[in-house]
Amino acid sequence: MAETGFRKWIIVVTVISAAVIELIDTSIVNVALNDMSASLGATIEDIAWVITAYAIANVIIIPMTSFLAALFGRRNYYVGSIILFTLASYFCGNATSIWELVAFRFIQGIGGGALLSTSQSILFDAFSYEERPLAAGIFSLGIVLGPTIGPTLGGWIIDNNSWQWIFYVNIPIGIIAALLSIKYVSEPKEKRKVGAIDWFGIFLLVVGIGALQIVLERGQSEDWFDTPYIVVLSVMAALAIVGFVWHELTTEHPVVDLRVLRSSTLAICAVLTFILGFGLFSSVFLVPVFVQRLLGYTAMQTGLLLLPGALLAAICLPIVGRIMQKGFSPQIFIFIGFVLTATFTYMLSFSSLESGVGDFFVPLLLRGLGLACISVPLTTLAISGLRGKDLPQGVALNNMMRQLGGSFGIAIVNTYLAHRYAANRSMLISHVTQYDFATQQRVGALTSGLVAKGVPLATAHQQALTVLNGLVSRQMLIKSFIDVFIFVTLFFVLCIPLILIVRSEKRALPAGVALDAH
Repeated sequence: MAETGFRKWIIVVTVISAAVIELIDTSIVNVALNDMSASLGATIEDIAWVITAYAIANVIIIPMTSFLAALFGRRNYYVGSIILFTLASYFCGNATSIWELVAFRFIQGIGGGALLSTSQSILFDAFSYEERPLAAGIFSLGIVLGPTIGPTLGGWIIDNNSWQWIFYVNIPIGIIAALLSIKYVSEPKEKRKVGAIDWFGIFLLVVGIGALQIVLERGQSEDWFDTPYIVVLSVMAALAIVGFVWHELTTEHPVVDLRVLRSSTLAICAVLTFILGFGLFSSVFLVPVFVQRLLGYTAMQTGLLLLPGALLAAICLPIVGRIMQKGFSPQIFIFIGFVLTATFTYMLSFSSLESGVGDFFVPLLLRGLGLACISVPLTTLAISGLRGKDLPQGVALNNMMRQLGGSFGIAIVNTYLAHRYAANRSMLISHVTQYDFATQQRVGALTSGLVAKGVPLATAHQQALTVLNGLVSRQMLIKSFIDVFIFVTLFFVLCIPLILIVRSEKRALPAGVALDAH
């Protein structure tokens, strides 16, 4: 039964707070890696496991949340996960070595994985079926705001405190969320029955998804399949995931009930949610890297650059939910969202070394509006055909697809960026030689300028070559980013026809369900 009055809205505040701190932690540590590395005496390669460990634990636990909530009771599991996340945050802040920090980040990810899907299930239960579009809009606030404000908050903390405080800020929020959950979160009336524990399914899930996540997180830095352990993990991931799917569809008591994908609407929406994750996380990755590496922005400046678009999304998400509640077609919203997101990346393809804040303002606003138009209808459509015990499982699978989409998105754009950089370098370097007249003129001008400042001729010539090399590298990098922005634009444009499949699948549902999808 749906909640009403004060109890309903205190549940909203509780679950959104829990979901937001979980999602913030996916990106907040990115701006603190250098400080952590220096403080703990770790290499950049080792410190990257702080991100990887959290992502692996997250993506393993998310699809299991329905089973674990049924096993322990939803409220017990939810409160326990909040407490685990909060305690792990404390121990992350007190870590004295890199591998101690990585271990507690993994534990933090286990607790955090429940906060996303279970929060969403609790929120949907608090609203009536007709109000679910509004609930989806409210929940999407966390999905969009978390990864976006993470770098901003992290930058502010690093500028004003030590890196430990990026973990300590979770503690008061976690304590309040746990206390409110104990008092206000109730058990669902219809529960999934738990039989024998599917240990083999859990084993295949951990091996398959864990290996896949390591490959996606570490592949680019390890030269992908030129590294033996990446090859081994890729084979393990493929075999374990195929075995997992087969086992879960044939066993009597699956840990992840893949049978909910018999809802064709959920299946197609899961694909589109994967694409949403691709766009959400890859754009949060690309823009900060671009402005920090090429334009010299600080972490705080980068966060403030992203903030207006995130605030616009926060304003529009509940509005989109309200409009859908009145019967507006979700397919139209999704189409508009894809077009706006493609326009965002296309506009960024005109960026240059002279680009300023004004050049990013409108594209990032379009990104925020586009994500608002996509996330609410997708979430609503995905669970429109699910009832009772199937709802938590459908929500969990949908969230897993978004997280995997983000991992694939970052891995793909990072790899493509490196590939285009190598290709552009090969092309450009062939024209910048000692026999090229324009190159000779530029080196001569730079050398003369340095000599005029009192630098010896031989040193001035060497410094001129270094400066020219830096200029060429920056030009190659800007060209590579432009190539990536065009690639992501084409990706979104080519995915637009999938929206038509959602429409046709929706019509295939029973009439009552099709009506409720709005």
